[in-house]
Amino acid sequence: MEIKLPGYFKYVIILLGLILLIYILQTFKAIFMPLAFAMLFALLLLPMTRDLEKWRVPRALAILCSLIVVIVVLGLVVWFLSSQLVSLTSELETIGNNFDMLLMRVQEFLYQKFDIPPSNKSDLIRSSIGNLREVGTSLVGSTISTTTGALTTVTIIPIYIFCFLYYRNHLQMFLFQFVPKDRRSSLNHTLSDIQHVVQSYITGLMIVIVIVSLLNSAGLLLLNVKYAIFFGVFASILTIIPYIGILIGAMLPALFTLATTGNLIDALLVIGVFSFVQFLEGNFITPFVVGSKVSINPFAAIIALLIGGEIWGAAGMIISIPMIATLKVIFDAYEPLRPFGFLLADIDDVKPKKPARFNRMFDKIRKKAKKEGEEKL
Repeated sequence: MEIKLPGYFKYVIILLGLILLIYILQTFKAIFMPLAFAMLFALLLLPMTRDLEKWRVPRALAILCSLIVVIVVLGLVVWFLSSQLVSLTSELETIGNNFDMLLMRVQEFLYQKFDIPPSNKSDLIRSSIGNLREVGTSLVGSTISTTTGALTTVTIIPIYIFCFLYYRNHLQMFLFQFVPKDRRSSLNHTLSDIQHVVQSYITGLMIVIVIVSLLNSAGLLLLNVKYAIFFGVFASILTIIPYIGILIGAMLPALFTLATTGNLIDALLVIGVFSFVQFLEGNFITPFVVGSKVSINPFAAIIALLIGGEIWGAAGMIISIPMIATLKVIFDAYEPLRPFGFLLADIDDVKPKKPARFNRMFDKIRKKAKKEGEEKL
């Protein structure tokens, strides 16, 4: 005897499953986070690997060549940023002196306008030095553990990428075991859609980063900001964190300009440059480059950003958009989950199949009035 459950019970089970999934992802972060990044990079490198295999290059060698290309590109970016950062640290003493002078000017202004007495700098340093030792001790320990974890993750991700690409046919046959033979073509279509969405997002994001870095650097060079190229490239890389990265990228050069020049107008001009570039990126560059391939509405993107940050921190914020786009493809392919896919979709991409009831009634009235007018004529 078949037991029929109410419709809402099915959605409750789905929501409970999602909550359990989030708990598992947060608990086993060290395992699933490298796997998620490796899966994204594997989908990105899949076309290059296939092209090399078409030229009769062995699969293992083709995968190694693809990995070497990515590692070299990322290594050059890290080398450039680190070299610029080393040059920037040489001016820390000048920046500190300028901040001291700026602080004295602010305290003098507050004392003259609001009668707020300036604080004694030596007392402030003396009261803070005790806490500084405790913070420094904990910071050293956390830095060592974080560096060790980062090195482990960076080492293991290429291994995961190699395994995903090398055993991709085996993994595809594994997924086929869960569906009947008559539905395997639908599964193939879903997998190709996921690959297309992820590749479009990552490649589009890389193009956007290059364009935004050029615009940021050009604007800062026009303002004669030191290390303009470094700040421009660094801020563009931070755009991989939606909505938040550009704010961090704008504040750093603005504070640096304020510390080196002591002029608030110059710092505001730097913020203005980044705001203008952000306007161009959000309204013209990203829609033109990425298009509607990742059609997620902004509200769902913000929620995904917060959930990703809560689960995996900054890494979760970076990976949140491609992951939610992948989930949307899966939701659209599986009929019981299509309401969730509809919820994630962008409003502009949702086109009703039939006109609304009011519109149909209005069309009938208009046609009837037109017919009566023709009969009177």
